Amino acid sequence: MELDISSSAAASTAARWEAPDTGNDLHEMKGPVVLPPGFEAFCHALYQSTRLRLEPGHGVELVKNGVIFDQICETIRQATESVHILVFIWRPSEPSDRIVEALCERARAGVACRVIVDPVGSEEVNGEHDFNPRVEQRLREGGVEVHYFRPLSGRWLGRLFGRTHHKLVIVDGKVGFTGGFGIWKSWQGDGKCPEEWRDTNVRVEGPTVREMQLAFARAWQECGGALLPESCFPRIPRGGNAHATFVESAGVSGISDAERMLRMVFAAARERLWISNAYFTPPNAILEQLLEKRKQGVDVRVLAAGPVHDWRIVRASQRATYEKLLEGGIRIWEYQPSMLHSKTVLADDWLSVVGSTNMDALSLHRMREGSLVVADRRLASHLEEAWAQDMKCAEEITLQRRGRTNPWRRFARRVTQLLAADR
Repeated sequence: MELDISSSAAASTAARWEAPDTGNDLHEMKGPVVLPPGFEAFCHALYQSTRLRLEPGHGVELVKNGVIFDQICETIRQATESVHILVFIWRPSEPSDRIVEALCERARAGVACRVIVDPVGSEEVNGEHDFNPRVEQRLREGGVEVHYFRPLSGRWLGRLFGRTHHKLVIVDGKVGFTGGFGIWKSWQGDGKCPEEWRDTNVRVEGPTVREMQLAFARAWQECGGALLPESCFPRIPRGGNAHATFVESAGVSGISDAERMLRMVFAAARERLWISNAYFTPPNAILEQLLEKRKQGVDVRVLAAGPVHDWRIVRASQRATYEKLLEGGIRIWEYQPSMLHSKTVLADDWLSVVGSTNMDALSLHRMREGSLVVADRRLASHLEEAWAQDMKCAEEITLQRRGRTNPWRRFARRVTQLLAADR
């Protein structure tokens, strides 16, 4: 379904901020952001906030759970020019074996295959290596060039800060994958049991794949790789109905592009704002914006990770936000069968975000992240369908049912804020 992008008088109105309070608020970017309604107003706000425009001519497909490995392997085997992978987690597993085999097959056929792994996410679980030596050896022997992003070199602070959390696969500079996936056993299956995480990804074709390729290229240079040839940045014909852009973000001392993007997406919502996020413990300014959207009559919902969680302190920090949100009328659910690892936003019936960006201060202030922003009613409809399925496996939280905070949760939130330099 095509998106109606006709101009309106309201769309030409500039975005504005609510009147600030006194003190430091006079000199800091505060919310809530107020936008005129419609596509054009959102595009203008996103452009002046992130320097990126929503470009037309994309085909975007939602890819859930373990299906991502089928699609990645199939697309790699069709590569004729290049395959580039930038990923936070890559560990020995059946999905790893499949992708290694596909990469080596194409490398032997003359396709340039390049891989970047983050040593923190991809280190051996019980070992001291940056990346499992068996996986690395198979890739290198098969003709794949492998680099680490910022090797640890014994510096423990490097284990927490300045990592790349991207999940990117780009084939021939024309097809891209992003989302929450890692290359490991946890992303197999359908997200219905503790060993199989629930995640959401996208496959995209269109002009913004060049932005995804650029994100890889910048990381490749930093890792010691050579400049990519011009052939890795082909001109891509516009063949779909979706408008899209890829927002890359890196750790900054101020407000990152990831936070700017989220604020504009939230501001665009008029009827609903549904957030599914693995590590939902946002900076206070974002919490305030969510509460303001609810005051405006927007249906604000949060689907968060439930009892199956890989970071106990983060889940406690997440739950420290519940009481204030629930008192403000925001509805909250926790996913029950497995670890919810999605990072998605659905605004109204036309605007979606899918990517690697967790809604916590670490992702927003410290990590290198990337998210696809899409204006397309078809993708929004598919995200809504995914929400309906997830609700069957989720438990609603209320003030009377595990919604109140406590000293442990408050302490956990403070710790996560301090570690991630939350303002």
